[in-house]
Amino acid sequence: MGHTLVAIPSGPTSTDRREFVLPGGGVNAMDPGKSFSAAEEEATDSVSTKPEEVAAYQSSEVKQARLQSMLAALLDDPILADVPRKPSLADVDTLINLELGSAMRLTVVKLDGTSFDVAMLNTATVKDLKMAIRKKTEEIEQEKMGHRHISWKHIWDNYCLTHQSEKLIDDNSVLSSNGIHNNSKVYFSPHVMSRVYRKHSRRRKHRFFHGLNRKIKL
Repeated sequence: MGHTLVAIPSGPTSTDRREFVLPGGGVNAMDPGKSFSAAEEEATDSVSTKPEEVAAYQSSEVKQARLQSMLAALLDDPILADVPRKPSLADVDTLINLELGSAMRLTVVKLDGTSFDVAMLNTATVKDLKMAIRKKTEEIEQEKMGHRHISWKHIWDNYCLTHQSEKLIDDNSVLSSNGIHNNSKVYFSPHVMSRVYRKHSRRRKHRFFHGLNRKIKL
């Protein structure tokens, strides 16, 4: 059975409208200036928007994968060699400060003579440098050998960083106060922590945990 066309007589007034029976039984009211095909196209477009939105949502994962691929390709560029594989906001901020002159690039020389670079703020301390070295080392090990546990407590108990033969032992010391500036080199050197320092450290830990136990009991 074909579709029935129902026309409402119109006069010369501006309120003239026509109604058409669309496929599926719907009635479309339209201005006289619009044809039946235009009205049908509008109805079809309104129905097809939802599948398109679903398709776009489903493709979000594909777009994310493409973005990661593009990012990996960009990071392979030698110009961006300073950017970590998974940069954090702090990493990006440090690199921006490096370009602005408020950060410095340091070369860390290991015992075997190999080295790597780290970027540090001009206000960074020895502790900040140790943390940057740890992060960079773990990234290198992850790329070469996968996840491997490194006892940093053992490392810092037996080795220290030096700059121009001066040992950087005080973690709270600012790097610039030790003569360290942009393009400086720091070295790993054997260092055995003194017994006095170890005894003091153990005593301090004992006081801390003793006080903590008292608080828990209360």
